[in-house]
Formats: sequence, structure tokens, C-alpha cells
Amino acid sequence: MGNGTYFYFMLFENLGCIKYVFFSLGFIFLFCFFLFICLFFFFFVFFLEKTLHQPMYILISCLSINSVYGTTGFFPRLLTDLLYDTHRISYEACLIQSFVIYSYAAFELAILMLMAFDRLVAINKPLHYNNIITTRFLTLLIVIAWLYPMISIGFAGLLTARLKMCDNKLFKVYCHNYEIVKLSCVNHNINNIYGLIVTLTIIFIPLSFILYSYVKIIVICQRSSKEFRSKAYQTCIPHIVILLNFSVALFCELTLSRFVNGEIPIELAVILSLEFIVVPPFVNPVVYGLNFPGIRKKIRYLIKASK
Repeated sequence: MGNGTYFYFMLFENLGCIKYVFFSLGFIFLFCFFLFICLFFFFFVFFLEKTLHQPMYILISCLSINSVYGTTGFFPRLLTDLLYDTHRISYEACLIQSFVIYSYAAFELAILMLMAFDRLVAINKPLHYNNIITTRFLTLLIVIAWLYPMISIGFAGLLTARLKMCDNKLFKVYCHNYEIVKLSCVNHNINNIYGLIVTLTIIFIPLSFILYSYVKIIVICQRSSKEFRSKAYQTCIPHIVILLNFSVALFCELTLSRFVNGEIPIELAVILSLEFIVVPPFVNPVVYGLNFPGIRKKIRYLIKASK
């Protein structure tokens, strides 16, 4: 098989009429409603409301923008595959989709790490917070958190592009770099080694730092007053909920990749694959919108003004 041909998504083949149910749910409840929340209530609100131009709100807006990036890079293709009987994608388009989904996940974890760092500084050194988390410093961290995944995952895609494919059947609902590499009939040890290094730097290092930050926050809170502890936990709980939500979805996706094709029901495989890219972007705006007073206040004002 040459690199100029197509891959076929095999999980769509035996879905039957249930694929129209998935299509309806994806289009009506997830895609449209998700874009409405992210683009209007977050992107629009944050840029217009100057009182929300603070580090934590800026990071929340980065999560929203990243959600739009990841979801729009995935949903149009998914809805097309659900609607039509032909489920093929070109080699080049498959590599691009894999890049988008991987970079979305990596940037999501990087922003969650920056949020943990922001909360650690705010709770550990509240008097020096404004001097440490300046706009310039935060912008630099966001740029690094965005550039590193783009470069490292982009290079992984280039390593995959050089491989000769001997099969074209992907048992996924979207393009997955690890699954593409497994279809190669040439030696791909370099891909495996580089993939382990990238996985370590974009998944395990951020998760380890987040765990360290919250352990330290818990220690600080236990030594502080009840009022201080209550305020600290109130600002941290939304972030912890988002982190757990994304971690569970990521764990499901990584676990699913290790199953041999046919070991689990097709419907379950599709749901687990969709959870990784669908649930976190859908939950994030709801959690932050309900838990941060500044966001709730602005949203209520916009609703009243529209009436």
C-alpha cells in the first residue's frame, strides 16, 4: 500500500441504524450547543468584559478556544462518516486530523498545568501573586504551552509520514497516530521511542506537576484558617472537576488503544472514542460558568440585556 491512498474507518461499518442516532446527538446537542457556549458565553464575554482580564479567566478562555480547535477539527469529519456509507480518508488528511486531535489533548493538559501553577502561587504566596503572575509572564507560559505540543506532535507526524503502509483499516472513529504506525510494514522503532518521549513530556510531566501542586495546596490549607481553607477550595474545585473529567476521558482513550480489534463491542468502542474528544469540551464551560461568580454575573447580565 502506498502513502497516497486511503484509510478506512472500520468501526462505522457495522453500526447500522444507530449511526443516525449518534449523528443526531452529535449535531444537535454537542456540536451546535457546544459552539454556542464556547464562542458566545466565553470568547465573547472574556474579550468584552475587562474585569475578567485576569490570569485564571484568561486560562479558562484558552481552554474554550482549544475546545473549539479540537472539536471543529474532529466533528465535521465524524458527522460526515456517520451520514454516508463510505468511510474513507486520504493518507494526508488522516495525518492532519491526528495532529489536530493530539495537539488539542496536549494543549489541554498544558493549560490545566498552568491553572494548577496559578492556584499554587495564589494560595502559597498571595501577597506576591500579582508580581509573579504578570500578563507578560502568563503570555510567555501560554505561548510555550502551545508551541511545544505543536512542534513535538508535528515532528511525530513527519516520522509517521515516512513509513510505508501495508494495511488501510483503522479500527477507530478518527485518525490515531499510534494506530497508523501499527499499520506500517517497515521498522518503526524510532516512532515508538519518540512517541514514548513525547508521551512523557506532554502527559505524565504535566499530570505529575498538577498532582504536586494540589498536594502542596492541601498541606497549606490544613495549616491555615477555616475561612482561608474554604476560599481556597472554592477556587480549586472547578479546576479539579475539569482535570478529573479530562483525565478519565484520556485514560479511556489510551486504554482503548491497547485493545485488540474485536475484543470489545463496537458500540462501546465508539462511545469511548467519542468521550475523549466530546465530553471535556462540553463539560468545561458548564463547570466554570456555574462556579465562578464573575462569569455567572456577566452571563446573567447578557441574558437580561437580550430580553
